[in-house]
Amino acid sequence: MIWNNNKECMSREQMRALQGKRLHKLVEYVYHNTPFYRNKLQEMNITPDDIQTIDDITKLPFTTKQDLRDNYPFGLQAAPQSEIIRIHASSGTTGNPTIVGYTRKDIGVWSECMARCLTSFGITREDIVSVAYGYGLFTGGLGVHYGVENLGAAVVPASTGGTEKHVRLLRDLGITGVACTPSYALHLAETMEKMGITKEQIKLKVAAMGAEPWTESMRKEIEERLGLKAYNIYGLSEIMGPCVSYECSEQNGSHINEDHFYPEIIDPETLQPLSYGQQGELVFTTLTKVGMPLLRYRTRDLTTLQPGDSCSCGRTSVKMGKICGRSDDMLIIRGINVFPSQVESVILSIPECAPRFLLIVERIDNMDKLTVQVEMRAEYFAQGFDTFEPVFKLEKQVSEKLKSVLSISAKVEIKQPGTLERSEGKSKFVIDKRVLK
Repeated sequence: MIWNNNKECMSREQMRALQGKRLHKLVEYVYHNTPFYRNKLQEMNITPDDIQTIDDITKLPFTTKQDLRDNYPFGLQAAPQSEIIRIHASSGTTGNPTIVGYTRKDIGVWSECMARCLTSFGITREDIVSVAYGYGLFTGGLGVHYGVENLGAAVVPASTGGTEKHVRLLRDLGITGVACTPSYALHLAETMEKMGITKEQIKLKVAAMGAEPWTESMRKEIEERLGLKAYNIYGLSEIMGPCVSYECSEQNGSHINEDHFYPEIIDPETLQPLSYGQQGELVFTTLTKVGMPLLRYRTRDLTTLQPGDSCSCGRTSVKMGKICGRSDDMLIIRGINVFPSQVESVILSIPECAPRFLLIVERIDNMDKLTVQVEMRAEYFAQGFDTFEPVFKLEKQVSEKLKSVLSISAKVEIKQPGTLERSEGKSKFVIDKRVLK
């Protein structure tokens, strides 16, 4: 099934012509409405008239996460505040979140693109879809929610937590689709088994999954244990949210909604464009966004692009492969972006803690677990902190502060001075034990 045949099945010539027209309009818009971009373009001696086709995109500057931080909170917003109807935020590396404002038109585009994704997965207006992404500042919950409503299906805003109640709703309401992280899908399966509910007693047929890395073996296990087909969905709040790309019936690469989000692959070191099939850093330009449009935003996700016009599903849009890594030090844990620098800022704010730490990420019982090991300063250890009670209190203090900054729980282990491994080269702050094949 295809939601928007006119856009999803365009010829390459038609798509490139549309992208060029929208790119010129976008550059003209940010030139006159975003001082940050106007200054950048003027420094490069570029005017909107220099951008006429989509090939001219390589003349434009890149945008980075640091640019968003430097312009916190509204410096990259192009629309007047009176036109912003929603604000989302993602975690920032130093405590400040990335603020993203949406106009009514942006919400409409988001809902349209999400409807395309859900239709590709086989969801119709006859379905009931449970959305088990977070419904807060995170874009996952509301992003999928609006797409389900736009499609005409019924939405159950389950959000996260309350898994036993969720399982009962799956059975009692005859829910046919679920949107969640892969690890939560496995948690649903485990909870069902503990409650004595079998996959034959529920009607699930589709899972829309994203927000964290997952493997083909995880897909097969989820499909087998829940009796459904599991599809990948990709997005990021800076660009829009979930809906940027989506798998089709082939389950081999994700079609990009490239009439709205123009993709590039670049070498993260030289910043030069790479060809189809070459692995590099994924870059997006928001061709139609009004609230906070971005030029050539460096996602830091490593993947490949490939032509999609020979896909058996009938769509012609470019496909992206699975995300196979990052070009920075960001971790994705239970759908939340976590930077070692965030942990460092917390540790440096607590006098008893030395600036030496180690993050250990594991996948236990199909759920990501974060452990933070922190060395205690020698002077405090010498003052009697070598006993259980004060160490326990310090671990609790660090844990609570980390949760307020990271938005996820972490197990904290306070270590004696000098016990964490030292390195003569670059210090190792992260051990990621999750195996993704």
